[in-house]
Amino acid sequence: MLAGAGALLVIAFLSYAVLVHRLHPSSSSSTADKPAAGPGSPVETAPVVAELTALRPTGDPDAFARQVTGALFEWDTAMLTSRADHVEQLIAVADPTGEATPGLVSDLDNYLPTPDAWTELAKYETRQWIAIDSVSTPSHWAEAEAQAGDQLLPGTTGLTIRGIRHRTGVWEGEPVASEHDVAFTVFIVCGPSFPECHLLRLSMLDKPLD
Repeated sequence: MLAGAGALLVIAFLSYAVLVHRLHPSSSSSTADKPAAGPGSPVETAPVVAELTALRPTGDPDAFARQVTGALFEWDTAMLTSRADHVEQLIAVADPTGEATPGLVSDLDNYLPTPDAWTELAKYETRQWIAIDSVSTPSHWAEAEAQAGDQLLPGTTGLTIRGIRHRTGVWEGEPVASEHDVAFTVFIVCGPSFPECHLLRLSMLDKPLD
């Protein structure tokens, strides 16, 4: 059973995300900076031209959370798309009021490689994607929502995603691959506040709301 302090922590986090226009810096380094393998001989290839597809508008929280997950974890450094392109793809579906957006930008630093790491990963044709195992409402969400009262916009919810992050690349002319379990929570707002779902904040990677 969720202790009162735990519920209040959830409320404080979400109230901050929705109501406060302030940047919340990350205190941990992103696992996104780690390549699939150690340094070898960089691969000399011409990047493939590609454009990121905008997330499809939907009022379905589950479908939206899955789209957000794909946008967070699916990237290919061999494409002519940059880290900034992936950030813009997600900011395009962020809080329409803009109040939670600075915090979301900070959250993304825990998921995407830094610009320098992106450049380094491109030398090894690093590609990443995720296989989603489950999308579920945290067991204590209803209690936290009830305690929050009108501090949260109607339609605000948290969904915890669990899956396997896959990476492939080329190291010294040989294909390499790695996979890791990941878990995190997306905080979103849908109807009745908005006709379509929007992304508010993200939990720390591998520290989901249970």
